[in-house]
Amino acid sequence: MRKRLSHIWRGFRELFSTETLETTVESGKAVLEGAKTLQEQGKNLELLKPLVEQSSSLLEVLCSPTVQVVGAGLPFVPIAIAILRLYRHITRKEPILEECVTLLSQAAYLESFKEIISLPDNQSILAHWNSKPHTEAVRKQLQKLGDFELDAKATRRAIVSFPNSELAQEYNQVLSARLQQAGLGEDEARTFAERVAFNSEPHFIKALSQAGESVKQLAELYRNGGLEALKKYDSIDQYLEEQIAPKPDEPVFNETFSFRDIYVPLKARNVDKNGDMDDKPAPCDLETWAKNILLDQDANKKRQVIFIQGGPGRGKSVFCRMFADWVRQYLHPMWTPILIRLRDIDEFQPSLEETLRSRVKYDFAQSDDGWLTDAHKRFLFILDGFDELRIERSSNQSVERFLRQIGTFQFDYNGKHRVLITGRAMALHGIDRLPANLERVEIAEMNAKLQNQWFTNWRKHFDTDKSTAFQQFLQDNDRCPKQVQELAKEPLLLYMLAAMHRDDKLDISKFEQASGTAAKILAYEQALDWVLTKQRSDDRHPDLNYELTKQNPEALRRLLAEAAVCVVQSGGESASMQMVKARLQQDDEARQLIERAEKGLGEEALKTALSAFYLKSNSSGGVEFFHKSFGEFLCAERLKDSLVEWTEPGRRGKTFNIDDKQLYEQIYDLLGYGALTQEIVEYLMGLLIGDGQDAHPTSSNKFQPVQLFQRLEDFYQRWCDGEFIDSTEETLPQRKARELQKQGIKLGQRQVDIYAGLNVMILLLELHRYAQERDDLKDKIAFYPCGQKDSEGFDETRLLRIIGYSYCINVEKFSVTVGQFLSKANLSGANLFGSNLNSSNFSGADLSDANLFGSNLNSSNFSAANLSSANLFGSNLNSSNFSGANLSSANLFGSNLNSSNFSGANLRDADLRGADLRDVDLRGADLRGANLSNELFGDIRWDENTKWEDVKGLQTAINVPKPLRQKLGLE
Repeated sequence: MRKRLSHIWRGFRELFSTETLETTVESGKAVLEGAKTLQEQGKNLELLKPLVEQSSSLLEVLCSPTVQVVGAGLPFVPIAIAILRLYRHITRKEPILEECVTLLSQAAYLESFKEIISLPDNQSILAHWNSKPHTEAVRKQLQKLGDFELDAKATRRAIVSFPNSELAQEYNQVLSARLQQAGLGEDEARTFAERVAFNSEPHFIKALSQAGESVKQLAELYRNGGLEALKKYDSIDQYLEEQIAPKPDEPVFNETFSFRDIYVPLKARNVDKNGDMDDKPAPCDLETWAKNILLDQDANKKRQVIFIQGGPGRGKSVFCRMFADWVRQYLHPMWTPILIRLRDIDEFQPSLEETLRSRVKYDFAQSDDGWLTDAHKRFLFILDGFDELRIERSSNQSVERFLRQIGTFQFDYNGKHRVLITGRAMALHGIDRLPANLERVEIAEMNAKLQNQWFTNWRKHFDTDKSTAFQQFLQDNDRCPKQVQELAKEPLLLYMLAAMHRDDKLDISKFEQASGTAAKILAYEQALDWVLTKQRSDDRHPDLNYELTKQNPEALRRLLAEAAVCVVQSGGESASMQMVKARLQQDDEARQLIERAEKGLGEEALKTALSAFYLKSNSSGGVEFFHKSFGEFLCAERLKDSLVEWTEPGRRGKTFNIDDKQLYEQIYDLLGYGALTQEIVEYLMGLLIGDGQDAHPTSSNKFQPVQLFQRLEDFYQRWCDGEFIDSTEETLPQRKARELQKQGIKLGQRQVDIYAGLNVMILLLELHRYAQERDDLKDKIAFYPCGQKDSEGFDETRLLRIIGYSYCINVEKFSVTVGQFLSKANLSGANLFGSNLNSSNFSGADLSDANLFGSNLNSSNFSAANLSSANLFGSNLNSSNFSGANLSSANLFGSNLNSSNFSGANLRDADLRGADLRDVDLRGADLRGANLSNELFGDIRWDENTKWEDVKGLQTAINVPKPLRQKLGLE
């Protein structure tokens, strides 16, 4: 049965002696007076007569002076229930379901409106609300609401999911019109009304529950389900209060101020589907960009996965906590934010739904298998730190599959839920198939305007003149070194620099000759010295760190470095205290340090000592760094110390102080855990080079590149021969694997062996690259992964076997681990038949005469590489960069070269028959003598510098662009 809302309300009005409704304002006043009387005199139903007689609906309260509505604290749900009871009392019959839903939903909507309009941030709306008669737009919406026909289907929809019902949409249009009358824009008014509708749901359920025996149909309908629904809403509220609301107000490191206190909105640049930044438009406001995507009603936008990328220290994690709380405050329950640190995922579940559920330890997710299909709820999943996923390494699951699951999840739910991910751009390298629905931006560096905002916040807590002077120094191009200015564009490093300057511990003069990595290393070194010596010191406690830890700075630094190794080997930002203690027990000197401290501080001495730096205890009893970069830098520093020690001259006839057996043990201990990251390697090489330059000429305790290279190359060759894994006695990989597994790190001895060898290979490639840029070293250090071509030790398949060995972990393990370090590698004559080397960096490498038949090399960088006479038959080279490369006489028959860049490349006499040349860039390329028979696909780019003389097959080739045919006189 279909009933107009105006007819339903008329049925309630007929219970009373009626009078003509004179004006809307009088109607609103009648509601106010009736409600106040009800509050004051309780259950006297006769007092409701003027309320019902002089109103066209409860919802018309929205047209009353809002200050009075809020201030009176009107009990809308009790009013509606009282009317239902009066109806039953007078008519001696049950109200029908449509009547109950109409009345109670309006009461719930008004309760929600009163709750939201009362929030501090909405006081400006209250200030513009007035008691003037309705505008024509409001009148039309009220009339339209009265004419709305409620049938059984619409009634059920309102009960099952009120915010998504037709009834709620009608209410939203009335409220939206009234909000626009109060000065809001159309989009703002729509969002506000939608939020009120979503917030009405728990009030509606509560109203239905409280109606009780007054409405038997509702009582029966909600007898078994209403309480459970309320519990779920309470569980969500508890999650938001405990996990989201406190995040912005947590202290920055060990400071007295919070993230909210110094946070400034970040800027971002768009990233295209190829991962390139679009620098043409000015950077956009990151928060505004994210909000617009979340609220966009376009169907295509609703299917997009939001990916925010940025380097370490750019503010990704802080943005996540701030944005999650903004959504909690302004969009919940229309959107409910769920914040998950991806490094906390220990292992992937069979489905993304279960993986997400495993990290939401609250009843609304744990006790309800249908929590994601519940029509009442929409979640925004904020997944922070894609590059920090802690994957169970023995699992067949992969990060790539996880990302594809996210893309599919967003398509399947089509805007019901949204996913926002953050991570470093490099986390997407090596992933062959990125989701098609990935919307990417990259956090831009802080510009002068943002720095000014940041310092405005900083000055609220610290000396104004001093802070202003430092700000002026950073922005003075003549006084401040460029490297320091670059560091100050990272939010994390800006804080560190400002804090050290505040404490008079920033030596600017040291930055003057530093550049790039060296400048960042200087910043971390000075920060380390600052926190280990003076950060907590004052006049009363000049050596407070020692009082707290019973460790001198050097001892404390050593403990922190070992903790960093544990954290990195654990695969994320945290490590168990048990693992840290076990590692320290292996070192006599470190063990003595802890024993000495425990005498004065008890069993918690180690945890107390570690907390002196930017570490904190986590929920599992372990420790973690506040920021990943600190752990990576300290781990690199620990590695540097060992690499220097490996070349110290021995005594009493020993060549080295650390013999071969000890060397191999330490290599597996330090490098047999997982892949070295680019950041760790960058810090490590910077530290080694700096150590060699700064050490005294006669000192033996310094970087010795030739000796280090020789010792590592000896290990590499032995490892390639399987010497360590094939031993019939207890193997070094087995010993390391056993230690890791005791700490819950599930690596077997095969994985440990693979990682140790690949990491040593990375170090050899780095030493090779460093030496080739120095005249005094390039003849002494040259790394050939397969041996030098045409020499006795050349083994063309050595690297191919290494790649195959790494397949035991994952088919992309070699390319992901070593591929980014292959720049300038010597691979002449190497046989890499069918290898998976996608997204590798071969820039400047020597691949002449190499066999890459059928290999997967898509998205790789071959700029300035030598590929002369290389066999690339049938290889996948899609979207690769060959700018300036030498491909003379190379075999590219049947290769996929789609969207590749050959600008300035030498392709003389190359065989390109059957190759996919769609969208290739041939500007400035030399194609003289090349064979282009069969087809020349699609839109290619060339210019006046492209050389076409003696190209074979152009006369018969299909799809040769007409302008090119004309240029070459083929028409």
